[in-house]
Amino acid sequence: MNRIQRYLFSSVLQAVLTIVGGLSLLALLAQGLSQTDLIVDNHQSALTYLKVVALGSPQIIAILGPLALFVGTLNALNRIHRDSEIIVAHSAGMTRWQIVSPLLRLAVLVAVAHLCVNLFVQPAAQRELRETLSEARSDLATALIRPGAFTYPSEGLTIYARENAGGVMRGMLISDTRVPGQTVDYIAQTGLIVSVADQPAIRMINGQIQQLDANGQLSVLDFDDYVFELTDFLSEDSDLVLKASDRYLYELLYPDLGDFYQNRDKEKYLAEAHSRLSTPLMNLAMVMIAVLAVIGGDVNRRGYTRRITVAVVGALVLIVLTLTIQPAAGDDPSLNIVQYILPLGALFITAWIFLNGGRLMPRRQPRQLGPARSA
Repeated sequence: MNRIQRYLFSSVLQAVLTIVGGLSLLALLAQGLSQTDLIVDNHQSALTYLKVVALGSPQIIAILGPLALFVGTLNALNRIHRDSEIIVAHSAGMTRWQIVSPLLRLAVLVAVAHLCVNLFVQPAAQRELRETLSEARSDLATALIRPGAFTYPSEGLTIYARENAGGVMRGMLISDTRVPGQTVDYIAQTGLIVSVADQPAIRMINGQIQQLDANGQLSVLDFDDYVFELTDFLSEDSDLVLKASDRYLYELLYPDLGDFYQNRDKEKYLAEAHSRLSTPLMNLAMVMIAVLAVIGGDVNRRGYTRRITVAVVGALVLIVLTLTIQPAAGDDPSLNIVQYILPLGALFITAWIFLNGGRLMPRRQPRQLGPARSA
């Protein structure tokens, strides 16, 4: 690349990085607000909260990448046009394709990075995110037992602890009313969260078991050490089911049909796989739309407000259609081809118009008349 091309490349790259950073920060803040229940409900640390927000960033960046590339290219080209630098480049003998080439190279680099994120970074981050959320929400010491508050992990079970100091709970009460007419209350001075055969349980020390039978008779049993198992209450919540966004490309294309969830969602997996492969093409289409808006037609010193407006509307329509077609392809696999047609069609149409000087149809060359025949 010559000096002007390097200048165009760096100008658009700086704009893209700035816009991606700004939009990603706003999206991460919005996602962070939706995950505040990790701290409020499950009493998790700020480190866990920040980890959850960070693990969601690859998916957000992949979604915002094409939009940021469009806005960055449009902004950089429009600024360069206002400074008459494009006219200077034309005067120096550069063709329009020479001016556009660094932008297309940047689009290819972004598309390759986007593809790598889709195929490797996003599923790895989403798996870690899913496991982190599962661990946070299955943290028994914080989710089930909150000092000074009654908690209800399932219907018919109530747990209370007066205080919790260093994982040792004091003044514990467990009320089990799952069996109608047979209420069982467990009272203990102290309690600990333990694991019995890799299953969660509460170890209660120095307490009583008070049971009221169907005849209204109360029986009291003192104990020194008693283990109350929690497997029946938490087994369903502790299961970790990976979604389509958490799986790698091979798993999406070749799901395990013996697994109930994968067999049920195999069409959604296929739609997700094609989306991972097709969305990087949006970067090329977005750059060409922005290029067409500024330098795709005749030079106009007064600006290209109309062309830019049309380009913005066209880019937004393309993004909306792309986001809409994937869920539809999950119900109708025949629509998966449309996920490729949309970006490639937009790329082909904009390139065709660019080649024809901003016109959908090429100009007709005036027919030259031959020399007049002598009589």
